[in-house]
Amino acid sequence: MKIKDLIEKYNFEVVNEGDFDREIAGVYCCDLLSWVMGRAPADSAWLTVMGNMNAVAVAVLADIAVIILAESAAVDEAAIAKAAQQDVNILKTSKPAFEAAALIHEMIT
Repeated sequence: MKIKDLIEKYNFEVVNEGDFDREIAGVYCCDLLSWVMGRAPADSAWLTVMGNMNAVAVAVLADIAVIILAESAAVDEAAIAKAAQQDVNILKTSKPAFEAAALIHEMIT
């Protein structure tokens, strides 16, 4: 499933557009950045409430397909600027992380 398909189906809010044609291969939920960096599979949709520049850096290092901010978590302007510079996809949803992850998992299996 491509990121653009996810946006169309669930109407997630676009915070930053990198490459919406990128495929999502899995889902990962975690807010501990060092944990994500070492364990999140590449091409994952990463559900978190961490909307800062460090989250963007972790997404780049772990080759995350898209960061999805759960529960309408805030994202700071520095993170958005860094995401634009690094072509990191960031979406936002009002859903809790588990609910959003379950929807995404259903789409990709």
